[in-house]
Amino acid sequence: MNMSSLFAVLIAGCLSTAASAQTAPTHDPVSEPVTHADSKAAKEQAKANKKASVAQAKADKQKADAQSDADQAAADAKVKDAKSQ
Repeated sequence: MNMSSLFAVLIAGCLSTAASAQTAPTHDPVSEPVTHADSKAAKEQAKANKKASVAQAKADKQKADAQSDADQAAADAKVKDAKSQ
């Protein structure tokens, strides 16, 4: 199989996929009415997102503190090494 026929097959596959995607029925969740369960799920998701954000912020702070401590230890070691020479 040469390159031009390979490209032709690839393009045909892409076109058939695009054509089938366009004929698929659309599902628009925005136009559907919001139920109590949807509202409750959205609230729970917001709480979970907030908890995850707080946990990520704490982890980032711990990482920054650890890096700061490591940098300080390295600086102290350089000073000690420079004094000993």
